[in-house]
Amino acid sequence: MSSLNTTDIVKKYGFKFTKSLGQNFLVDRGVLQDIVLGSDISLEDWVIEIGPGVGTLTRELLSAAKRVTAIELDNELLPILTEELKDFDNFELIHKDALKVNFHELIGEEQHVKVVANLPYYVTTPVISMLLKSEIKFDAITIMIQKEVAERIAASPNTKEYGAFSLLTQYYCDSKIIRRVPPTAFVPKPKVDSIVIKLMPLQEKRVRVQDEGLFFKVIREAFNMRRKTLWNALKGLHEDSEVRRAAFEAAGIDSQRRGETLSIEEFALLSDSFYNRIK
Repeated sequence: MSSLNTTDIVKKYGFKFTKSLGQNFLVDRGVLQDIVLGSDISLEDWVIEIGPGVGTLTRELLSAAKRVTAIELDNELLPILTEELKDFDNFELIHKDALKVNFHELIGEEQHVKVVANLPYYVTTPVISMLLKSEIKFDAITIMIQKEVAERIAASPNTKEYGAFSLLTQYYCDSKIIRRVPPTAFVPKPKVDSIVIKLMPLQEKRVRVQDEGLFFKVIREAFNMRRKTLWNALKGLHEDSEVRRAAFEAAGIDSQRRGETLSIEEFALLSDSFYNRIK
């Protein structure tokens, strides 16, 4: 079996990076191994890898997992992956945009499914949001993301990083930072530091709400203009100011606070309070 590293494979096939696809391939073997270890991959696991690049991480995953299904968008990478990984009978390649994959259909009744991804930064938030909202029972999602996005996921109230994306991820999962990754670990080198973070879906969502759609709408509106008070930010929820005032009072939340000061539990209280008045 080939054991070429990322740089060797890129040279072997004369691969040209596509800037619009935001391609940065890992060249640091230590990071590759830390991703596999941090993902806690076992021979029971089916790994879905999003963005396999030239297959160097895929190779590590194939050696550790029961099987690996890689989802790749770039046409130019398909023959490279097919050739470099031809000796593995537990490898499957899907040519598709991950955002358009029906994961329910792909996974079916399969148990012990883990997702591993090294994504272009511009699709990180949409892909994480899609995976979490799909409510498929992944055992874990281990993903390489821009340091700033990792900080948003782990953020607490009253910090500049805290926002709607923090609350979305914390609603569905716990998170654990596996390691920091410098630009030198990639080719070409990105301009920012990266973080490998593991998301572990909760057995039950972090808070119980009467209407999930309304819960996330309240969060979005609260952070749409961060400097607005909740009173001003949530005016669109009901035209009657007395109804809004009653909702804040019933939730025990001061309408002059800003969204960034509320915990996820307080957002749940507030959204339920509005729900009871506008349903």
